[in-house]
Amino acid sequence: MSGRTRALQAAAGLGIAIATGLVVDKRLGVRARRRAADAEGTLGTLRGEQHTVVASDGIKLYAEVDERSPYASEAPRTDGVTVVFAHGFALNLDCWHYQRRAFRGRRRMVFYDQRSHGRSDRSDTDNATIEQLGDDLLTVLDALAPEEKVVLVGHSMGGMSVVALAEKHPELFGDRVVGVALISTTAGGMRAHKILSRYVPDTVGRKVVERGLLVASHRERFLELARQRGSALSLWVIQEFAFGKGKVPPEQVVFLDDMIASTPLKVLVEFIPQFDALDKFTVVSSFERVPTWIMCGTADKLTSIGHSRKLHQHIDGSHLVELEGGGHMPIFEFSDTVDENLGELFREADRLAGEE
Repeated sequence: MSGRTRALQAAAGLGIAIATGLVVDKRLGVRARRRAADAEGTLGTLRGEQHTVVASDGIKLYAEVDERSPYASEAPRTDGVTVVFAHGFALNLDCWHYQRRAFRGRRRMVFYDQRSHGRSDRSDTDNATIEQLGDDLLTVLDALAPEEKVVLVGHSMGGMSVVALAEKHPELFGDRVVGVALISTTAGGMRAHKILSRYVPDTVGRKVVERGLLVASHRERFLELARQRGSALSLWVIQEFAFGKGKVPPEQVVFLDDMIASTPLKVLVEFIPQFDALDKFTVVSSFERVPTWIMCGTADKLTSIGHSRKLHQHIDGSHLVELEGGGHMPIFEFSDTVDENLGELFREADRLAGEE
């Protein structure tokens, strides 16, 4: 093994250590969490009607439905289309807090925890795939919106789930599916090692990531003890990699940290290789049949703005919204802009569905 390769492995190992919170300063972490709790105690507290959806392999997916209120002050003239939200990697349905609050009562909304995330059952390794996530999305549609026109909103891995659904069932788009929002996501071309260093060659980077994941899988018990939520370092890492250039409210950082820390390490190890293997830009043309909004922060370090620009190029008629200085969580840090664009998408979908 060359010295350069060993150095790259060491650097990547350090990056993985930081990302999983191997070094924990509990005192500073507790202080940060206490300050954030004092500032905002409502994030993730919105609840809806609870449902259990059984996936094709038998695991149970947790879901919630917010029904439209007849007393909503800004309700459309008719019920409008139903909106189904698919969350990102290492998160859960609570990540949609700001969007849920914005449209609560005005739209029928379906939220669910992806397999192995949140309150859904753990998947076996063989079914921890993007393709299976697409199947799960269809199962949720069939269970909770079987006869309704829907808009699909996917963030990060949730957007990949929507793309996987389009690959297997392109006939749904323009029929049952009448609108799509792809937020901070991609249909392929991801390189996990580029998150740590854009200068690492792909051939070396893939080996480093694979080696790091192998080590993580064999050291799970130790790493789970080490990656305690709320440490000062873990909060810093989340702010550095998940958010953009602007000032981030501490309650948002802590809220995100709570979701990520609740995702078992094995789940992270199972899904990360799926992102590098994703190659589905050839199927996104299905979205041309419906209003499609693509949104991404220009400072996103996980699914960079280049991925959204490529999606826009591959989907004729799509709308690209670039959020200047935003990171990977525009649904938090640019929630007003995201909600405004979602509202426009929903209105176009209503017209397509003949609901307005």
